[in-house]
Amino acid sequence: MDFSALTPLPAPTHIPEGTVVVGERVRSSADQMFADFARLLESEDARPALVVTTSGSTGKPKQTVLSTGALRGSAHATAQATGSFGAQWLLALPLHYVAGAQVVARSALAGRAPVMTRSISRGESFTAQDFLATAQSLTAPTTMASLVPAQLHTLLEAPGALGDEVLAALASFTAILVGGAAASQRLLTRCADDGIATVTTYGSAETAGGCVYNGTPIHGVRVATDSDGRIWLGGHTLASGYLNEPAKTASSFFTDEAGTTWYKTDDLGSFKNNTLEVQGRSDDVIITGGIKVSAQQVARTIESHPAVREAFVAGVPHPKWGRAVGAVITVTPNTQTPELNELKILVADRLGVAASPKHLLIMQQFPVLSTGKPNRRALADALQRLGVS
Repeated sequence: MDFSALTPLPAPTHIPEGTVVVGERVRSSADQMFADFARLLESEDARPALVVTTSGSTGKPKQTVLSTGALRGSAHATAQATGSFGAQWLLALPLHYVAGAQVVARSALAGRAPVMTRSISRGESFTAQDFLATAQSLTAPTTMASLVPAQLHTLLEAPGALGDEVLAALASFTAILVGGAAASQRLLTRCADDGIATVTTYGSAETAGGCVYNGTPIHGVRVATDSDGRIWLGGHTLASGYLNEPAKTASSFFTDEAGTTWYKTDDLGSFKNNTLEVQGRSDDVIITGGIKVSAQQVARTIESHPAVREAFVAGVPHPKWGRAVGAVITVTPNTQTPELNELKILVADRLGVAASPKHLLIMQQFPVLSTGKPNRRALADALQRLGVS
């Protein structure tokens, strides 16, 4: 694909009355949003339907504009990929997060209102008991849910009889979309072993949420990588750009000769057996002693240790090498906390000595954003302090 032939997209500058607008500082009602989406999406008109704050844990949030066509295309492709036409959805993600808003949009197109956990309806903490009660209230033959990995960890770690009931509830879903952050292979394997149908999703607000399922683009979506390994996403689920942000829109959104919209992501990736493998953010590359190290690959390797629940990796200052690899981990319940040397050997064996962590910070739990995603900025700041202490 000739990326140099693409034309930058102009930024949207006007939002018609009746458009759904969500954000952390915008009060939202799931019932009202459901009614608004039902009204907007029944029309074939191509107009803005949703303005959502970009779901990023670093950098300044942007208002991303999604059209009725993008939401309809995404919802239809999701139903096609998961066999969930007419499904009843469990809503456990915040409405200002694109994945949460998309649960409501898909529900509106299916003609079934989503059933909310108390964490959404009352602003309480997400718990296994809350999820179980909500899941047991679903009545449709086809049911779906969308969760972030941290929520899935919480559910799988429920103890005793409660844990057994939660596992049965999870296994009853037609599919559970898992996105917002990379899920470890051990987490996905645990789900598969327990008969839980998970679908890993890759996407962002700019693509109307997940648009690559289990490494494969959903219907109507195209994926390409440029010479630097940067991932580009194209198709009818793409956003119209950033509201009143012409420079940012022009640097991220483009159209080709056929009129297809393309989004230049901040992620690096490659294809293996026609499956997209996301290798981390372009700014996640740590250059240590002149050697490039992928922070995400190191994190995934550390997460393969049976005692590691989650891992975050970033560069920390080093007087000789410029940057060194630092890791933050949380520990799997009822396991022995791993030593730094254990993780060094594990990573060095798979990725080389340069990639092995030189600093280790252990947390009881990761700081998270209101979306439930790890707060990457807070984690990186904690490592920076560790590196200079």
